Amino acid sequence: MNKSVSVKVYHGYGHTHNLVVYGHVFKRKAKTKQVYSNNLFINIVHLLKLFILKPYAFVEVRLQFFDQIVYNKTEGDGFFKFEWKAEQDVPAGWHFVKVEAVDKDRTVLSAGEGKVYVPHITQYAFISDVDDTVMISHSATIGRRLRELFIKNPHTRKTFPDAANHYQQLALSHTDANQPNPFFYVSSSEWNLYDYLVETFRFNKLPNGAFLLNTLKRWKDLVRTGKTGHEGKLLRVMRILDAFPNQKFVFFGDNSQQDPTIYSKIVEKYPKNIEAVYIRNIRPEKELETRQLLKKVEDKGVSACLFNNSEEAIEHSKSIGLIQ
Repeated sequence: MNKSVSVKVYHGYGHTHNLVVYGHVFKRKAKTKQVYSNNLFINIVHLLKLFILKPYAFVEVRLQFFDQIVYNKTEGDGFFKFEWKAEQDVPAGWHFVKVEAVDKDRTVLSAGEGKVYVPHITQYAFISDVDDTVMISHSATIGRRLRELFIKNPHTRKTFPDAANHYQQLALSHTDANQPNPFFYVSSSEWNLYDYLVETFRFNKLPNGAFLLNTLKRWKDLVRTGKTGHEGKLLRVMRILDAFPNQKFVFFGDNSQQDPTIYSKIVEKYPKNIEAVYIRNIRPEKELETRQLLKKVEDKGVSACLFNNSEEAIEHSKSIGLIQ
């Protein structure tokens, strides 16, 4: 193994006929282990390390899934994506995958492990934005967003009151604890923040799920973190819907950026696949515009809720029979 190469594998998702796994290969070991400190300097140094990366472009990668081997190459930014069909029926649940970076002679340079989530056959699936929908991020104001990132760590980042309670109830909506509904967390935040977000969600007791994030950024682009990729976000949501055509989806977002527009576009295209759209009212000055977009959603026969706090959203979920 080459210690100067590292393979990072993110949680994937799919079913027997359509499995997807993403990841990156770096030319030096990616910094992932977080020190949960209240020291501002330690948090700043750790965050900077997440953005000081040297991607390994166009290297061959090999995925192992059960007895199956699939080959691919990384892109210019070290990103890889595997899409494959399983040779055997894959039971519901989490399954390990291994990804190796190999040289021209197929010698293994480095390996990483990840998981693929195959949802149970449940009635619902949930797609949620992250910043300012679940986690207080101030993403519309770059100074405040960076302040949240720099001075806090995953154990001190705040989520909105009752957001975890709502999501936990939804995870068990019309199913049981052994077969939870799947959650997909789609964000404009970059893959640099993957471990940070996974740990924040775990610590705050949000349902486990697959994260789909935005293109890797380098340290010089840190001031633009979370500010791009809304078209990319639309595509990522559409891919999930295409992967699970038999499930009814519920969307969660906020009106600090483009979620109402993205979700209303998707409802226009897939009205029968969407059960409800929830938008957190982060920017009251955009309330009228948001209500107009949600009216379009309701005109397609899809339930919509603009809420100021998670208690209102929970009440709405009860009123439409989404949770008991």
